Amino acid sequence: TYAPKLILLDISDINCIQDVAKEILNCYGCVDILINNASMKVKGAVQSISLELDKKIMDANYFGPITLTKAILPNMISRRTGQIVLINSIQGKIGIPFRAAYAASKHAAVGFFDCLRAEMEEFDISVSTVSPTFICSYHRQPAPGNWEASIWK
Repeated sequence: TYAPKLILLDISDINCIQDVAKEILNCYGCVDILINNASMKVKGAVQSISLELDKKIMDANYFGPITLTKAILPNMISRRTGQIVLINSIQGKIGIPFRAAYAASKHAAVGFFDCLRAEMEEFDISVSTVSPTFICSYHRQPAPGNWEASIWK
């Protein structure tokens, strides 16, 4: 039995993920189950959401989980065991108005993890995607002109 260890990670900060994965592997030696459950979303019309915000959403919802998964994966492959879970969204299967960046990032994640599932079969690594419908998440009403405050985290 291992004592729990709190390791903070901003999943949208791609540059720190490798170091966090190394810290986890150095501390525990392996990861048996990786659950990717971080997400960020914004509500707004396509023309009102900046490309900068589109990229931030993509970093958190797509590049973050795949970067962390790729950092942990070699250890799972060498042990020929493990389970990877993506908690995604129904919007990874269908898009709805005013959620284009979010839906696009979730579609991309589904595609990546579907391919990963097929590739990891030979190593006995299970890859699952869970796509719940709408959930109530933390949200703050933004001040006028403050797009960053309109992000759900």
